[in-house]
Amino acid sequence: MSRRPTGSLEIGRRIREARTALKMSQAELAEKANLSSAQISQVECGRSDPRVQTLVRIIEALQVSSDSILRPNVPSVVSIGKNEFDELLSDCTPQEIESILTFSRQLKETLRKNKTIE
Repeated sequence: MSRRPTGSLEIGRRIREARTALKMSQAELAEKANLSSAQISQVECGRSDPRVQTLVRIIEALQVSSDSILRPNVPSVVSIGKNEFDELLSDCTPQEIESILTFSRQLKETLRKNKTIE
């Protein structure tokens, strides 16, 4: 019995999360990436180790950074999001900041609830 490395499962999971966040079906992603739905399914389930070109097509179709799919815990990747959020809030009034934080908390809660449903 051959086992896929955990990395393949994690990459597939992150691809699925990026796709579902965009409310995109596997078929839609396959079409945008010029791949088959079966290939997308195999990658998302960690049943295949995709070639570099396949990953590039998927990442480009999703319009996400490759680091977010391949290495999301790298400090520079994590700090990019924090820096962008800091920049977004830099010129906001206290009321705007509170509204954005409230919305962000609700969005985070919704995303986590939906993740457990999948």
